[in-house]
Amino acid sequence: MIPENLIKQIAFIKEIDKIKYIQRKTKLFNSDRNENDAEHSWHLAVMAIVLAEHSNEPIDVLKVVKMVLIHDIVEIDAGDTFIYDTQKNHDNTDEERIAANRIFGLLPKEQANELIEIWEEFEAGITKEAKFARAMDRLEPLLQNTSNNGGTWREFNVSYDKVYNKKKVINEGSTTLWDFAEKLINESVEKGILNKE
Repeated sequence: MIPENLIKQIAFIKEIDKIKYIQRKTKLFNSDRNENDAEHSWHLAVMAIVLAEHSNEPIDVLKVVKMVLIHDIVEIDAGDTFIYDTQKNHDNTDEERIAANRIFGLLPKEQANELIEIWEEFEAGITKEAKFARAMDRLEPLLQNTSNNGGTWREFNVSYDKVYNKKKVINEGSTTLWDFAEKLINESVEKGILNKE
């Protein structure tokens, strides 16, 4: 007889395969192909492992990895909201909360509760792990856009001020990575791939 927990876990595993189909606006490094949410989450997880030494505080790296791997699963139902969207707020939405309860709710109760708590912690951005995870989430597309001659910044006519204000959250997780990111932003202005109006 197959354990009930396993049946629920397999249902969840099948459901989250859909994250591979959620297209982001940002393109892969040096590419014109859009990244999907699964690629984004995997990349953030590796970044968290590799860059953990630059966190402002000692962190539980496994917890950060869990955060970045699951943070966009809600987009299976809620869709991806472009960080520079002018019509819809990028902050946590009711749609995302409903999605989190449905998707994580496929799991056995204890696992579902753990992942919902981790997702909520990431969204709140208050703990040292959440701050570092959010730094990874903001750094990766910055690296992509600078590798793509401005990428989505140019495509959607995003200004320096908007980029700077969205990216400065990196500083909360890592001043070292923020110094690096700020330098890239300023160099992008000098290169003419980011407009400072």
